[in-house]
Amino acid sequence: MNKKVVTIAGYSYHIFTQINDEAITKWVLLHGFMGTHHDFDAIIKHLPGEVMTFDLLGFGAESTVVIDPTRFDMAAQISDIQTILQTYEWSNVNLLGYSMGGRLALGFALKHNELVNKLFLESSSAGLNSSLNRKKRRTTDNEKVTQIMTNFREFVLNWEKLPLFATQKALTATQRQKIRIQRLAQQPQNVANSLKYMGTGVQVNFWPKLAQLKMPTVLLVGELDQKFNQIADEMIMLLPDGKKHMIKNAGHNIHVEQPNEVIEVLKNVSY
Repeated sequence: MNKKVVTIAGYSYHIFTQINDEAITKWVLLHGFMGTHHDFDAIIKHLPGEVMTFDLLGFGAESTVVIDPTRFDMAAQISDIQTILQTYEWSNVNLLGYSMGGRLALGFALKHNELVNKLFLESSSAGLNSSLNRKKRRTTDNEKVTQIMTNFREFVLNWEKLPLFATQKALTATQRQKIRIQRLAQQPQNVANSLKYMGTGVQVNFWPKLAQLKMPTVLLVGELDQKFNQIADEMIMLLPDGKKHMIKNAGHNIHVEQPNEVIEVLKNVSY
């Protein structure tokens, strides 16, 4: 895997690319909250063509504290991704985003549809579709921000106990420990600002804009993730060219819990 550092507005992104075969397909993979590019280690080498992944702003072992917290705003991060693609002269990409990375991928596809060939959203949403729900989420997210800055380790241990991740109890002890270590290695200040400035409570409501997505859009959801199954069903009703793929025996983090099934969907999905 090739590594390159791309500095944008004073922040250094660590970009990783890998050519798997001679296919012309180009993939860009965006991880979730408190994740890193390593989240996709189990699938990256199995995708056709060339694959790019990187640590999103403020995340990863090599991250530094982001001085300006407004850099975490989705619009700013969309601009950063555009700059990264321009640096590599990439276009017509297959864009996959997981959870928070899925919301970012959706925002990018809406802003730069000319750069996206196919959009893959894993366990993701179009945001919250009412101002009241967004206000409630901002309140709970701000409480989490306080927890992060007060006792980050306790926050991480509580985070992994959320019902959303209950199915990860089926992972091996080694896998669970790896995920915990990755989360604990993050910069607490960055984690807090990501939640405050990039959380669902402050995100633009993308639901009315889903009809603008002209590219094929694939929604991947775990069979055991009831919340995001419902969200996917509601999104499918609004997408002009959308398909839902439900992965059996998986919860929220599908590419970790059932990587082989995710690989098959990514490789074989057709329109």
